[in-house]
Amino acid sequence: MTETVRIAYSPCPNDTFVFDAWAHGRVPGAPALDVTFADIDLTNGMAERGELDVLKVSYAVLPWVLEEYALLPCGGALGRGCGPLVLTREPGDAAQLAGRTVAVPSERSTAYLLFRLWAATEVPGGVGEVVVLPFHEIMPAVRDGKVDAGLVIHEARFTYPEYGLHRLADMGEHWEQTTRLPIPLGAIIAKRSLGTEMLRRLADAARTSVRMAWDDPEASRPYVLRHAQEMDPAVTDQHIGLYVNEFTAGLGEAGYAAVRGLLTRAAAEGLVPPLGPDALKFP
Repeated sequence: MTETVRIAYSPCPNDTFVFDAWAHGRVPGAPALDVTFADIDLTNGMAERGELDVLKVSYAVLPWVLEEYALLPCGGALGRGCGPLVLTREPGDAAQLAGRTVAVPSERSTAYLLFRLWAATEVPGGVGEVVVLPFHEIMPAVRDGKVDAGLVIHEARFTYPEYGLHRLADMGEHWEQTTRLPIPLGAIIAKRSLGTEMLRRLADAARTSVRMAWDDPEASRPYVLRHAQEMDPAVTDQHIGLYVNEFTAGLGEAGYAAVRGLLTRAAAEGLVPPLGPDALKFP
């Protein structure tokens, strides 16, 4: 049985908070972790290439990888009031994006799916060119006029006013108003070839690591701040509070409904392949 698993997740505070106890050997009975830090666009690509044992990925990439990977029922990011934002230099409405250039963090991201579903109903004639940029480059690009708008994620929800930008639309608000479901953002997946027993151990370890972080938040603080890319500690706490919630400990009925709802709608728009009936089932 493999006792060390190779995992990749982002250096963002929600991921380091969730995995701190497990990564540092404090979860009883859990396999050791060999951690690679990578932003979500990179981990999405790793999943499509079948690299590593466990990965934090966008829910949007699941239709391409679920044959090789299983969705773990915990450890990921869903929530309410935490969706991606569309930012512009000047205030306005959705109509101003018609035919314009929009920067996005990844075309295989949940943010992009939510944006495309929103734009299909709200932007007359659709947007123009879509440009993929690393998420930390998007706000400067909008500010400097290199693109007309930007789709932002993570702590940008809290910091965009520092760039003099305006919130044109909140993809999460649109999703919640039209579906009444939480917003599916990031998933934890593990290779099916690890076997049922190991997959269950991994899910138990992720769930325990989350609960240990909640029970003693200060224990994770050094790990979180070391990887927070110079993020203000107050913003770090906001980030964790928003993205680590009851759905991180367990997807539950509402969580699974949100994931199915997103991917079913996206498939109907031709954005992703359709899911099989048991694709999300955990062994």
